Amino acid sequence: MAMVTASAACINPRIPHSLFSSSFLKVPSQSNFHLALAPATARTRRPSLRSKCFSIKEEFPESILQIDEEVELRESSETFLYSFSPLPLLYAAALLPGAGALRSVFGPFVELVKSWNLPDWLVHWGHPGNMAVVLFAMGGYGTYLGFRIRYSDDVEEKAKAKDLHPKLLGGMFFFFALGATGGITSLLTSDKPIFESPHAVTGVIGLALLTIQTILPALFEGNPELRNVHGILGSGIMTLFLIHAALGLQLGLSF
Repeated sequence: MAMVTASAACINPRIPHSLFSSSFLKVPSQSNFHLALAPATARTRRPSLRSKCFSIKEEFPESILQIDEEVELRESSETFLYSFSPLPLLYAAALLPGAGALRSVFGPFVELVKSWNLPDWLVHWGHPGNMAVVLFAMGGYGTYLGFRIRYSDDVEEKAKAKDLHPKLLGGMFFFFALGATGGITSLLTSDKPIFESPHAVTGVIGLALLTIQTILPALFEGNPELRNVHGILGSGIMTLFLIHAALGLQLGLSF
């Protein structure tokens, strides 16, 4: 202590000696020394707490990202299931090229029909009425004859059914193809779009299946198992045309 005081006095003689007394330059005790170091120790611990906080904050966004990914996966799966509905496929198939060409081809005939000044109910319901007669009279009875050919034990009845069955269903095919032109004319006369309804799509599919159905009997001799295919396909075609008729009624009532 005397050395510190002397050296300080040598450096600056004007400083009073009372400032360098033992009470002023008192060395802290061990307990005070620990208290003095306490804030420093506390300060050294804070970074570790902050690092823990930062680590928690870093882990928390990762959990949020995982939750977002799960939600996106669920949404994508739900969207996939909704898009699996067959109805959009029907509407997409309805948007086939050729509507403009048909309008140009049927244009003169449509103008001719408009010049006849036919009653609106005849133009509107003439096509559905004719097709209903063809479907239920020719198609229905022809389908019945097809089942009699397969399950009847009467030789004479089976022979008559074999003669009349292809004639009736061949006539149904012809009148359905002819009736399609009548349906297009009816829509164009009413200034309605064509090929943009489920009724039009089921009609095109039905005519395509009827084309295949008419070819199958020519292959029976070499492939007898095609008779089962012919019967199942015929029943499916009739079911399709019943749906087609219901869709046509809905279309007719819509305008």
